[in-house]
Amino acid sequence: MKIRVVSSKEEIDTLGLNEEIVHLAFRPSNKDIFKLILKCPDVKAIHIPSSYKRTISSSAQMYLSMQNIALLEGDVWGHRKDINEYSEVSQHVFDRIKELKEEGLSDEDTIERLVRETRLSPDFITFIISN
Repeated sequence: MKIRVVSSKEEIDTLGLNEEIVHLAFRPSNKDIFKLILKCPDVKAIHIPSSYKRTISSSAQMYLSMQNIALLEGDVWGHRKDINEYSEVSQHVFDRIKELKEEGLSDEDTIERLVRETRLSPDFITFIISN
């Protein structure tokens, strides 16, 4: 799974139509969120740092909810944007989810275990499990 990392408002214009998950490494305004959705009609999730998530307006959150776009909290740890504009979730995470499910763990237990094993946020792991 690839996550497109966007470091500035200006970079929204460089996004492709097929982006599905976008990490915003800046504090987005309502205008930025709406611009991103217009630019990427197939977007399924917007991933932002937890400190920024608290500042997203309720109207933007409601709009995202109505469009079935998840607003996920978290960071892309260790990602070097100068090397690659995408951060990737390794296949190991998906394999580990499958293993834990086969062991009979509930979604909550699976999320809790993966949060400890990976540097992914609970929001993001929940998103992966549900999609």
